[in-house]
Amino acid sequence: MKKECIAMLLAGGQGSRLYALTANMAKPGIPFGGKYRIIDFPLSNCANSGIDTVGVLTQYRPMSLNAYVGTGRPWDLEMEDGGVFILPPYMTEGEKGNWFSGTANAIYQNMDFIDIRDPEYVLILSGDHIYKMDYSKMLQEHKEHEAACTIAVIQVSMLEASRFGIMNIGPDGYISEFEEKPPQPKSDMASMGIYIFDWKILRQALIDDENDPDSHRDFGKDIIPKLLASGEKLWPYRFDGYWRDVGTITSLWDANMDLLSPGTLDIYDPSWPILSRNPIRPPHVAGPEADIRHSIVTEGCVVEGTVFNSVLSSQVRIEPGARVEYSVLMPGAVVERGAEVRFAILGENVRVCAGAHVGTAPDGSDRWGVATCGPDITIGPGALVVPGAMLYDDLVATI
Repeated sequence: MKKECIAMLLAGGQGSRLYALTANMAKPGIPFGGKYRIIDFPLSNCANSGIDTVGVLTQYRPMSLNAYVGTGRPWDLEMEDGGVFILPPYMTEGEKGNWFSGTANAIYQNMDFIDIRDPEYVLILSGDHIYKMDYSKMLQEHKEHEAACTIAVIQVSMLEASRFGIMNIGPDGYISEFEEKPPQPKSDMASMGIYIFDWKILRQALIDDENDPDSHRDFGKDIIPKLLASGEKLWPYRFDGYWRDVGTITSLWDANMDLLSPGTLDIYDPSWPILSRNPIRPPHVAGPEADIRHSIVTEGCVVEGTVFNSVLSSQVRIEPGARVEYSVLMPGAVVERGAEVRFAILGENVRVCAGAHVGTAPDGSDRWGVATCGPDITIGPGALVVPGAMLYDDLVATI
């Protein structure tokens, strides 16, 4: 079963900054772009890069995500000598069952899975980023520079750099220093949380880290700095394409809106398809009164009202006289007659009843904020959900 490189996809995060959207679902399973889930992007990148063995490490509310990923068939990763494997925390004889206590500990708990495949290299990925990347090019640079670890980096503005783990590059081109969210960054090269390791070196580093009582069990805080301190060679892989961490409501909304802007993220490129598990739905329908402009409308939608600058997932219904602008509607959302949704994210199966206003006020208030409704919420007739509001499930909103 020996593999040159396998991927370990960290998909167990709670996604607490997405609030209502992740109250009952892991962040990588959140719908995105009308047709996808967030996890589709790293899985598609693996398939397109020729990496056919992927361990998906789940933890927080994993049931829907596990069912979605399944055996990996939608991403052409179901095969006899490879495939997608769901790897939850587990308990062995004589041990207490433990949740993953950090990104490094998650890999440590699954060393047996990696050892069985005996890879030369291990690719560590996050399940909550939107981007397209050819990992085979990153692996080639890793081998050419004989690095113990290669870290994907992207250039950010110096004003934003303090929000990221920053890589300082030495005169030889290798990483000379790593700073976790420095108040006064020395560089604009930010870590993307994508790593390729020589497995033998990483394996020992994980064991050593697990035996360190002061460790956070984290790649950025512990493993990377310790490898640097020990004199190992770390190489920066410079990525100049589109990449966005969608860990907040605003960044998730922004990334969806980016799909409407030419030159950002091309999801129509046949040479690098973004694959997904999609239910079979009929074509979308635009009624005689429909007015759809600059929007993504997915299969199964019925639009009889107005939709501007928005992203509609499957089976969304916009009734006559309803208006949706600058919004993201997840599968099954309904906007009834006369209702208005602006600058908002509606979770799965949200119903906005007749005459309700979500994310905008009838008096023309200019307060800013993406109004967010968790799944299965009903916004009552004539209700007002103010900009920036956060509504959770099992709620009939009448505010």
